[in-house]
Amino acid sequence: MRWQWAFAGVLLLLTGCGYHVSGRGDLLPKTIKTIAVPAFGNPTTRFEIARMLPEDVTREFISRTRYQIVSDPGQADAVLKGVVNNYGAYPTVVDPKTGRATGVQVIVSLQITLTERTSGKVLYQRNGEFRERYTISIDPQSYFDESGTAMARVSKDAARSIVTGVLENF
Repeated sequence: MRWQWAFAGVLLLLTGCGYHVSGRGDLLPKTIKTIAVPAFGNPTTRFEIARMLPEDVTREFISRTRYQIVSDPGQADAVLKGVVNNYGAYPTVVDPKTGRATGVQVIVSLQITLTERTSGKVLYQRNGEFRERYTISIDPQSYFDESGTAMARVSKDAARSIVTGVLENF
């Protein structure tokens, strides 16, 4: 008899532990059905990342969630605003012969806020830093600027992280 009660107690504890598979949660209020993702603010000199991020975040929401994405923030239940606070590119590897950088690390700092439009209640707010490395050829004949593709990778990584954070409230 004791064994049965102990087993039932363990089962009760396990069912109420709150465990769930990552990426499958949805902690937003049920009243949120539409989300607007307007252009991100950007006081930095690199416009590419602020242009790509809203598109990538929108794509992530469409592919991973049930929310409808609308273009007009006045028609949305929630508005996701973002600001690219900082952009930096720092050499990580230097060619010993020429003294030129052959590896660069890009660091992008973001501030993200998801607000319920009607009440003004902040549903999600985070600051994040995203990094990506790329290489630079030291041969001027074969030089190809990799910074654009690095920005695209940062944007996609940040978008995945933002949507996961909104869904899981991390």
